[in-house]
Amino acid sequence: MRELLKNIQIRVNERIYLKDPESSDLGRSIINHSIKLIHELGIESFTFKKLAFALNTTESTVYRYFENKHNLLLYILSWYWGWLEYEIVLSTMNISDPTDRIQKTIEAISDPLKNELVHNYVDLKGLHEIVIAESPKSFLTKEVDLENEIGFFVNYKRICDRIVKNIQEINSEYPYSKTLALTIIQCANQHRFFASHFPNLTNISSEGKELHAFLSDLVLKTIQNNK
Repeated sequence: MRELLKNIQIRVNERIYLKDPESSDLGRSIINHSIKLIHELGIESFTFKKLAFALNTTESTVYRYFENKHNLLLYILSWYWGWLEYEIVLSTMNISDPTDRIQKTIEAISDPLKNELVHNYVDLKGLHEIVIAESPKSFLTKEVDLENEIGFFVNYKRICDRIVKNIQEINSEYPYSKTLALTIIQCANQHRFFASHFPNLTNISSEGKELHAFLSDLVLKTIQNNK
């Protein structure tokens, strides 16, 4: 699995970008350096001017790939969810029992770097930390409905749909499968954030080691108690 994901090309909605970053060495460098800078500075302080300086190029060159930094953030987040879906598929493909499968899925979501995976030009650790800290900023906007309509969040929604089907396999009568699927993903990221910044609000440590056990307990008891 490690080698498969190292070279994988993730499909991202083409309307997010002006020129596909995967199409050139410069485009891939833009993604690589963007992840490093957003991780270091946060999306508010990140600018194309700073990115261009890091790349030793011009702002106009960056603007050939992305209209603005919001779309760039949407791109790298969409890339992450596409990559995570591949990891979930590969780690669950030989598991027939739906209960075992959902636990393996929860493990991939709560600790996506457990297998020490690497990618040729994406810093997965830095990207994961961006997902934890910055992902709500990608959809808490006035434009979210339009962006959702044209498919900017499809990679995220595919993971949710995969979890929903898994929940329904375990208990087809459970009425809140979509809500629970969304809770798994949001809870995994939010508790990692709280553990680092508001540790008195969660029982999860900064390493997130307890997340898998907590989410598995929450999900399985919730589903089974509604049978």
